[in-house]
Amino acid sequence: MIQYIIRRLLVSIPALLGIIFIVFIIARLLPGDPCVAALGERATEEVCAQFIADRGLDKAIIPGLYKLQDGGFELALQDIPGTLLDNQFVLYLSQVATGDLGDSFRYSRPVTEILIERLPTTIELAFYALLFASIVGISLGLIAALRRNSKADVGTMMIATLGVSIPIFVLGLVLQYIFAVQLRGTPFALPPSGRLSPGQQFETIPEAWGLENLDGFVAVVFEFLSNIYTLNFLITGQWGNLVDAYQHLILPVIALGTISLAIIARLTRSSLLEVLGNDYIRTARAKGVANRNVIRKHAFRNAMLPVVTVIGLQLGLLLAGAVLTETIFNLTGLGKTMAESIFSREFIVIQAFTVVIAVIYMTVNLVVDVSYAFLDPRIRLK
Repeated sequence: MIQYIIRRLLVSIPALLGIIFIVFIIARLLPGDPCVAALGERATEEVCAQFIADRGLDKAIIPGLYKLQDGGFELALQDIPGTLLDNQFVLYLSQVATGDLGDSFRYSRPVTEILIERLPTTIELAFYALLFASIVGISLGLIAALRRNSKADVGTMMIATLGVSIPIFVLGLVLQYIFAVQLRGTPFALPPSGRLSPGQQFETIPEAWGLENLDGFVAVVFEFLSNIYTLNFLITGQWGNLVDAYQHLILPVIALGTISLAIIARLTRSSLLEVLGNDYIRTARAKGVANRNVIRKHAFRNAMLPVVTVIGLQLGLLLAGAVLTETIFNLTGLGKTMAESIFSREFIVIQAFTVVIAVIYMTVNLVVDVSYAFLDPRIRLK
């Protein structure tokens, strides 16, 4: 098991480098000048020249390839020996290797600080959306498979089809209209945006535990955990804030997780029906094993293998969908910041956020692969 995990981590390194390279090039192919996007009316010719020189944007993108001020590109093969190591891509890799993700042009802050501040919002949203999609989706799939061709089967599959068909931005606006406008003033009303109600005060984990003097890496970790509001309020006992945070999460979680829920439900149904038709299931029933035990001990775990794979893959869909969800529900997380960075030509922020998302995605898929051995003892990870 340990050897398998180490091998997978080593294989992930070239994939991660490839992702960094592709995003690095695409970010620089975006039309427009980052200086003009960052400085606006202050972007005079002299200021922009200094802006580009200070950030090394006048260097070759990769050996011999330059970006011109008019938005075009020039390939100077004669410069390749001199630009083999002195180029933007190599310099960026050397920064990332030291843990420095660069500074934001727009916010004039280190990207690491922005990540610590905004990544927890996206993690919180994606986690609860995946949890919602997995629990409800598997439950609907089980009901549909165990009551094949019944009204329950048809009804759950209609819900799944409807869930796949509705775009996130449409569902999000519909939910806001229903629960924040039509049901306003009723017990069923829900907040339409934000993470907490206006004026709501809360303590961070260090403040609640009397650890205000922390510094260094430990302080960064506690700050990151404190920005995951539900976790912060849960472990510090701020129950009123916890309820408020969950109320604000309900609508964005439903909007983001519905498509994944529908996919998981449909796959659970088809996978379980396939397993129920195998010979060993019929043999177990012929021996007099109770139907509940047949489903729980023999069919369910085997049917979960493809479902678990899809659940892991859904994380990519949820992180992509977070861009729209965070924008609609006014959640300042990774997705919304990424969209703003694309419009403002923030190369550094786009690259850093993409690297973080890629690492999260690879980690989750590694956990999914390792879980196979626990779901099916016949599988050995060697």
